[in-house]
Amino acid sequence: MRVIQFREGAGVRAAVVESESIARVVELDGGVYAAATSAIRAGDSLESTIVKYLGNDTIEIDDTIARGALTSPIIHADPAHCIVTGTGLTHLGSAGARSAMHAAGTTTEELTDSMRMFNLGVDGGRPRPGQIGAQPEWFYKGDGSILVAPESELPVPSFALDAGEEPELAGVYVVGPDGRPWRVGFALGNEFSDHVTERFNYLWLAHSKLRACSVGPELVIGEIAGTIEGESRIVHDGEVIWRKPFLTGEETMAHSIANLEHHHFKYPHFRRPGDVHIHFFGTATLSFADGITVEHGDSFEIEAPGFGRPLRNTVSWNKTNSADPVVVGVL
Repeated sequence: MRVIQFREGAGVRAAVVESESIARVVELDGGVYAAATSAIRAGDSLESTIVKYLGNDTIEIDDTIARGALTSPIIHADPAHCIVTGTGLTHLGSAGARSAMHAAGTTTEELTDSMRMFNLGVDGGRPRPGQIGAQPEWFYKGDGSILVAPESELPVPSFALDAGEEPELAGVYVVGPDGRPWRVGFALGNEFSDHVTERFNYLWLAHSKLRACSVGPELVIGEIAGTIEGESRIVHDGEVIWRKPFLTGEETMAHSIANLEHHHFKYPHFRRPGDVHIHFFGTATLSFADGITVEHGDSFEIEAPGFGRPLRNTVSWNKTNSADPVVVGVL
């Protein structure tokens, strides 16, 4: 089952995708989040809960996009209760570009910290059931306020040095009343980072990740393929200036998804009842690694079989605006 979410009045509704152009409305205020919390309370599957509330009304997806009503495939009413995070160096092809970025000062015989972390995942990222595997790299992106709806603009701060796409698979979760996290589904994601800042010194990785991001437009509920081959594109003035396939899915990763989930949710403060979590699982494909510089007005397009419509966003970056120093008041 694939669902989208759209604004209706002051709230949101979910809709089940029935064709390329039509989705059937789920008659439940609060959209996917409300359906997920209802399923958790009732002990039902999310799919059966959505079917129970499926109505007769349909929407035209293109019209919904044109009206600016399309949203991220899950929203918490309080953005502070949506936590957006990710992990890197997870994919079997991901280490090369990162290692090259961070290789300054090392000899050919030395391994960068990135390669050491990657090899740790290769050696121990797929534990047997009931065991705990190697700890991956982990980073924080922000709360729900940094989520940008599909087909909308990705804002770039004036102090940014780069505006680079990261085509990824993202897991979507809701924490139940007893503190147990539940996976709601998977979506395509553009994790969106500042690779120039990161390249200067990998200790600035945390800074480079504090950027807007986008997921969707469709949420896949249920199982997904173990190997997913998608395509990432950059459009400039109506023309595709860069395109490249990307691989994702558990079979292409050094870590199992269960291992990545454990090392995120092992922290008690990430198991706060009612919270939403969006967790990016990493990528091996970046236009930055091919020397591409993204400009204001360029668009990203990320698509993959089984995930419906492409995830599209336009870069909004006004480099002429200089950031004033933040002056902190003293009480």
